[in-house]
Parts: sequence; C-alpha cells; structure tokens
Amino acid sequence: MPAALAFTGIQVADAATSKAVAGDGVKLVSAGKNIKAERYEYGAGWTVDLDLGLNVVAGQEPIEIRATRKTYASPVVAELITKKGKVTLPRVLAPDLYTLKQFTTVTIKNTKGAVVKRYWTNFCPNAYDSVRTRPDAPAQTPYPTGCPSGNPFTLGTVWGVQAGWSAKTSDIPTHGKPFDLPPGKYSVGVTINPPYQKLLNLPAKDATVALNLTVVKESARAEARTNAHQHHGQQVSETHAEYRVPAQRPAIRKAAPGPRPDLRSLPAWGISIGKGAKNKWYVNFGATVWNAGDSPLLVDGFRRSGQDLMDAYQYFFDAQGNQVGAVQAGTMEWDPRAGHNHWHFTDFAQYNLLKSDQKQVARSGKEAFCLANTDQVDYTIPLAKWRPYNTDLETSCGEKNSVGVREVLDIGNGDTYTQDRPGQSFDVTSLPNGTYYIQVKANPVGKLSEKSTANNTSVRKIVLGGTAKKRTLAVPPVNGIKG
Repeated sequence: MPAALAFTGIQVADAATSKAVAGDGVKLVSAGKNIKAERYEYGAGWTVDLDLGLNVVAGQEPIEIRATRKTYASPVVAELITKKGKVTLPRVLAPDLYTLKQFTTVTIKNTKGAVVKRYWTNFCPNAYDSVRTRPDAPAQTPYPTGCPSGNPFTLGTVWGVQAGWSAKTSDIPTHGKPFDLPPGKYSVGVTINPPYQKLLNLPAKDATVALNLTVVKESARAEARTNAHQHHGQQVSETHAEYRVPAQRPAIRKAAPGPRPDLRSLPAWGISIGKGAKNKWYVNFGATVWNAGDSPLLVDGFRRSGQDLMDAYQYFFDAQGNQVGAVQAGTMEWDPRAGHNHWHFTDFAQYNLLKSDQKQVARSGKEAFCLANTDQVDYTIPLAKWRPYNTDLETSCGEKNSVGVREVLDIGNGDTYTQDRPGQSFDVTSLPNGTYYIQVKANPVGKLSEKSTANNTSVRKIVLGGTAKKRTLAVPPVNGIKG
C-alpha cells in the first residue's frame, strides 16, 4: 500500500472562494451497499475480482476538464471548465493526458477493524457505460467514450461527465497490480480525495461511500470477466445513418476556399526490431496521421463493376456543414491479406526510412489505408469531434462484397496503424549500423485537398547496432517521451 495517503503540497482554490466550481449536486454513489467478490487463481497466486459498483454523478452542470500541451516539450495543463470560469488543476493530478490521478482512496478492513488493503485509483470520466441518472438531465452526453490510451504523442483531450449523468470509477489500484483477499467478510470505504473535493465543491458527506464486502471462492464466471476487463481503454464503435454511402457518384465540383481537413503526422512510436523468415531483420513501428483542420476528411468509394477496385471522391463542406463540392481522390482497393480483409484508400500516407543525411534507404510496403478514428489526438482544438462514429476497422472499411464504402477522419482524431500490421516494417538486414530516421508522410502525392501540406511529415530518430546475428535498436525519446 502507499506509504502515506496524503496530498502534501497540492493546492486547489477553496470552494468557498473560487469563482469556478463544478456546480451543486456532485456525488459518489454506489449501486448497492452489499458487494460480493470472487477469489480466483492468478498466475502463481490468488486475486479477487473486485467490482465495487461506484459512480461519480454530476450535478446541475457538467464536470468538464480540458487537458492539453502546446508541444511535446511542454507540460500538460488541465483546466476545469464551468459556466463561471476555469480552474487550473495541480500538475500532480493531471501530469499526462490519460486519466485523473489519485482520484479515490479505497480502504479495506477485516472484521476486527484492521486495515488489510489501502490504495489509490485513477479516474477516467469518459465512461463507456455512462447513463442518465435523473429524467430532467440532458438526453445525450457530448463527451468522448473513453480516455486516450496507448498513443504517447496525444496532444489534447477532454474529460467529462454530463450534468445528471454518471461515470463509473475504477476499482484497480494505480500500480495496476492484482491483490488477494482471503474468503470472508470485510468493510470497504471509498473516498474521493481532498483535492478533488475542493475542485468540485464536493461536501465530504457526498465524497465517501461505505460498503460491505464478502469474498467467496472462484466460479467459472471469473475468467470471462477478467477477459472482458482487458478491453478497457479502447474506443467504442457506433453506427449512424450519417455514414451511409450515396447511391451514385457525385458530380465533380471544386469547392470555393473554405473549411478543409489538415493532415498531420505524429512521430513514429512503438518501435522495435525483430527477426523474420530467412534470417532477415525488420524494424517495426506504429504510425498516426491525424486531422487538425476545420473540416472532416470524408472520402466515398464507388466500386467498379466486377473489380476489387473503387473510385474515391473527397467531399467538401461549408462552415454550416453543408456539402459544397466533390473531387476525385484516387482509388480504394480490396486487401485480402490476413490482418486486413477490408477496403484501403490508396496514397493516404507513406513510410520511409532515411539515412542520417535524410536520404531514403528503404520504403515500407504499407501504402494503402482504411481511414478510421482510432485515436484521440487533440480534442481541445475547435470543432473536434469527441464522439466519432467509425472508430475501428470493422465499422469503417467495408466487406468483400461492398458496392461502396465511406471512410472518415474527423477533426481532432487520428488514424493509427500499429507495428503489428502486415507490410508495416523496414527490412534492415543489409543496412550498416548507424543513425536513421523513420519518416511518416501524410498525403504523399497530394491527391487530397487540405489546408496545408507543410506539416504533413514527421521524422523519428533510431540507431541500429549489433551484428548480423543479433541486430540491436535504440530509440531516443522525443522531448522526454519514450514511446
């Protein structure tokens, strides 16, 4: 357990004097007072499958926090946004863009009143299962479904709980390690920690919940629930009539200057080296291209009769969201390879390996892409879409027999291809040791119309070493970011 559950040095404006508070009615609530948890084998030991059923319920106005960093060298700045103004969070509460840190303290006692476990939990307000808790609350929530995860080069995010809606708190300790409780009865106290109480103008009585916990022996359901927990952190997919493909090809009509997407490349990340067939060495990497513009990138594909090929068209919209033009933008092709099996828009991005003098020495075979809003990159920019509809390859990329496909990259969102995708690597078998750069280039041949092409390219330094039998790879951090 933590050596001391204290928040030494953390200062938050007093709720009585602060001009910006989250509003009346914020509470920590439980689904029930009596909780049962199952104990099961985990590796060489035992652990408990703990689900306390606790939720934070927003009051008369939303709980909204916006966190951003100007550059990768800049610290994250998080602000609570209210109708009365803004309050900057202490950096220790939001040092990154992934969760609010040390949000609750969980204390578990045995029947003798002795503390057997005490730990902090972090909090993602963007709960997947957020629900309305009173009938007069807004019918919908604008906030994202899930917090950023995985991508180390996220720039900005929004955390929020709609007024009158709930967000489930985490039961997992901040250190992420499972723990065991022998079968028996326990008492559990959960408290939203003092800095957040002040920040949210939350009375102590509404910040604490007391529960009765009974730990029982393992059942067959434990493994299924454990597997389900592994999906935490992924965006949730939704479908919507907005993304239905039109019945016929659009008339070609260039739009007047106006809103446009702005494609930008993040530095390559998740970089590793591995040995493949025939003793070849490959550098694998993840890559993200995102839309920082003031319009979505929306491309429709229309299948050519009898062919695994579609003609692609990019659409343009005015400031009110009305379609005002369309132009041809290359093609889409069916990719039958394992790990793909979907329609790819060609020439969306290009991956090159450069020597230290920035001259190209290798090119990735990955040149066609299914566009999907897989990553939150910066939800603090104007017009960012916090709840995109097509968030994974299954919802965005069509099927073998599709006659048309719509692929979209919304404002503030990124399309990430991780390092395990077929063809996304560089063969470095014959390359000498030394310094190289992974170049990620969006819109490489200019088929897409966007606000600027000056920011389409990023490079990430790597250093190859070792011998022919055992190549090594070093990846220097970017402004301290090791991803």
